[in-house]
Amino acid sequence: MRSTLANILLPVAAIAAALLLFGLFMSFSGADPVQVWLLLFKGAFGDWFSWQNTLQRAAPLMLTALCVAIPARAGLTVIGGEGALVLGGLACAWLAQAVALPQNMAGTVIVCIAGAIAGALWVALAGWLRQYRGINETISSLLLAYVAIGLFKHMVEGPLRDPSSLNKPSTFALAEGMRIGGIGGSDVHWGLVIGVIACIASALWLRLTPSGFSVRVVGGNPRTAQLVGLPASRLILLACALGGAAAGLAGAVEVAAVHTSANASLIAGYGYAGILVAFIARQHPLAVIPVAILFGGFGAAGSLLQRRLGLPDASVLLLQGIAFVLILASEALRDVDWKAVWARLVKTAGPSPAQTAMGDKIA
Repeated sequence: MRSTLANILLPVAAIAAALLLFGLFMSFSGADPVQVWLLLFKGAFGDWFSWQNTLQRAAPLMLTALCVAIPARAGLTVIGGEGALVLGGLACAWLAQAVALPQNMAGTVIVCIAGAIAGALWVALAGWLRQYRGINETISSLLLAYVAIGLFKHMVEGPLRDPSSLNKPSTFALAEGMRIGGIGGSDVHWGLVIGVIACIASALWLRLTPSGFSVRVVGGNPRTAQLVGLPASRLILLACALGGAAAGLAGAVEVAAVHTSANASLIAGYGYAGILVAFIARQHPLAVIPVAILFGGFGAAGSLLQRRLGLPDASVLLLQGIAFVLILASEALRDVDWKAVWARLVKTAGPSPAQTAMGDKIA
């Protein structure tokens, strides 16, 4: 219970401290920190319109966070979800353009599966480079993300470009029957449900299945896993592929539900924000859900800060950056033996004057 409480309180404290520092920085721009905090809450959760915007942004964050969280349970730090997301969206748009698919839910499922496969293969490549070539997965996944973005721009502005898209190059739009609609006529699309189901399924897989348990063993101690006969390399590739599939599915959902085609709007930083969501959730798929909603709300509140206070729309990125630094600091301080630190400080400082006087009196 103490460990669970620490796992909850430390991220909450980091977010609270990030909000305090964010308000301080905004005060340097002449804004009232209290008003900034109130507008953050109002823009994220103040009314039904704000909730719709928040939940719409939370859907891809859940899936890109899984791209970090699932490989992390196998001991890897993969931060290339942005590349998997854009390639998933590109694969979705390309397949709908290249193949005559049924213009109904079956066609939607097919293009979403295509996006998931593209993301799985891309992130699995980072896992393969780590296992068979000894290349650090953090660096390789980040560089692969930039390669994926370059490939995405080349295809969208070149071979797959819709000639009618003049000012903003994009692929041909998906057919109306293949698009993902809103839930109950709202602006919140069914991608949110997909994200929640993916998080729950990932948690159950890691907790209840032999393969999920094996992945956690590999993440805990790879050498021990090999000594007991677990195929560590295959399990690492599996974890990377599943994480990449989640991010690729996020890209496909964004194309099918929001943008209707692959264009530059797909490169919105959801893959990078997913890193922060996963770290604050401490790589637990179920904790990803509320954290993604929270940071989806922060993103939704950016436009309100711009309209009311004249702050840049991207000012919420500063909040995300501060939160990321603080959550890393809290993780670094988690295992510190504070009793030993205090004893060392007391020993270094020497006895207090009162202790010295007492010693002299006794002597």
